[in-house]
Amino acid sequence: MGKKLSIGNLGEELRGGRLSPPELLSELVCTNTALRRASRRLGQLYDDAVAPTGLKATQVGLLTQIAALREGGHQWPTLQSLAERLAVSISALTHALRPLVRDGLVELMPDEHDGRTKHATLTTSGEHRLHEALVLWADANQRVEVVLGRSASALRALADDVASPEFLEAYEARRVLRG
Repeated sequence: MGKKLSIGNLGEELRGGRLSPPELLSELVCTNTALRRASRRLGQLYDDAVAPTGLKATQVGLLTQIAALREGGHQWPTLQSLAERLAVSISALTHALRPLVRDGLVELMPDEHDGRTKHATLTTSGEHRLHEALVLWADANQRVEVVLGRSASALRALADDVASPEFLEAYEARRVLRG
């Protein structure tokens, strides 16, 4: 194809049978693919950094969020509030928590007022392991910051924007109704 199509025209071209899937792939600039590739690379770097603790970077992030939502002496976060903060479903969150519960780093405690609601709590062992991992994480993070330079803060801000409820709301508002 001679000229690149605008994003709005790609779906129309594909639906109209004027563009085959391989042609679409050659024309489409995909934000999702680029971000997933970058995320996998960063995930590998952080996984390698925290490997001596027996944790994966995603587990360190999860432990950190549990601790962060408890800050200020508040009660431990509910699974619902934790899932919302992480922008994941409850089922994905409970799947991710299983090995942390199995290894005694996290406990799931029923709410004192509503037994259906559960709170994620860090055990003493979980707090110690998180501290060990964060020391290693900080070193890896510093290296990433140095390599990315000024782009690091812009990248974090953009990622936070994409993960926000406001982004999801704006995205949903742009949904094209198909009849």
